[in-house]
Amino acid sequence: MDTATADPAVTGDGSGRRPGGGRRFGAWCAALLFAGVSTVVGCRTADTDGITPVPQLLAFLPWLLVPTAAGLLFTLLARWWTGAVWGVVLLGLLAWFIEPYGKTGDPAGRPVAELRVLTSNVEFGQATGALIETVRREEPDVVFVQECEYRCDAALKRALADSHPHRQAVEGGGSEGSVILSRFPLEATDGVPGTMGMPGAVADVDGHSVRLQLAHPMPPLPEQVRLWQRELGGLRAAAAAAGDVPTVLAGDFNASQDHAAFRRILDTGLRDAARLDGADRTPTWPSRTAPAFGTQIDHVLVSEEFAAAGARFLALPDTDHHAVLVDLTLYGT
Repeated sequence: MDTATADPAVTGDGSGRRPGGGRRFGAWCAALLFAGVSTVVGCRTADTDGITPVPQLLAFLPWLLVPTAAGLLFTLLARWWTGAVWGVVLLGLLAWFIEPYGKTGDPAGRPVAELRVLTSNVEFGQATGALIETVRREEPDVVFVQECEYRCDAALKRALADSHPHRQAVEGGGSEGSVILSRFPLEATDGVPGTMGMPGAVADVDGHSVRLQLAHPMPPLPEQVRLWQRELGGLRAAAAAAGDVPTVLAGDFNASQDHAAFRRILDTGLRDAARLDGADRTPTWPSRTAPAFGTQIDHVLVSEEFAAAGARFLALPDTDHHAVLVDLTLYGT
């Protein structure tokens, strides 16, 4: 008898491949994909940023739909129905978490003042010229500038002294310098301590006090996750301490709504102006792939006294961030 033909474990070409090997391979691929996604989704569910690489992956949480969908395809090819249920649960959780986070609602009272706000990370001052042109064209009332090193600071002083005579700055080289420019008179505040400059001020906006705070915590690099969390915690404390003073907290947060440390800032009552205008998932970084791919880490957060409209994301050359421009209306009695 021809044993090669009779043995079902041997294929017609004499190889030793067993039926079902492809299914096992598909199931293993699906399990690996689901395990990775489950780690990130589990931290999101537990309201924690976890440890590297979870904080870095959380910034791109919506894109985890891609490996999850690929894993589901593998489960179907492998006929692994338990895995298919696993994948469907992950899809449901991802869809739930992709929904916008934070409070919304119309401010109480009547409109008492309007201001246009621009925030821009100029990447070590490289986009200073483009920022100056943007400020002249868009005419924002308040400008938050991150990574504005010494030459950037000097250039802004020369070019915008007439239109924005009031300023509060933390001078520094590289990424450490930051500046708030304003048409409105400013009174300096202590700001928020950090590795990079985070100045603060109180603006007199048509007779109404508005607290301004620039945000630029350290990014969640693998060896700096605790520092990133601590500096975001400092911004949260500043937001909570604002009390009843209308507040604008803007800048490069190096965090998205999918990071627990950022959501805790929103839990103080601040609202993301982009979300109020229906643009909460518009990527601002990295600019080379935005808006097709990226994450929104540049924000303008406002207290409940503000309404927001006209949010735009501006591509400036020579920086890896899109600037955020938004029109705010202050409500009061």
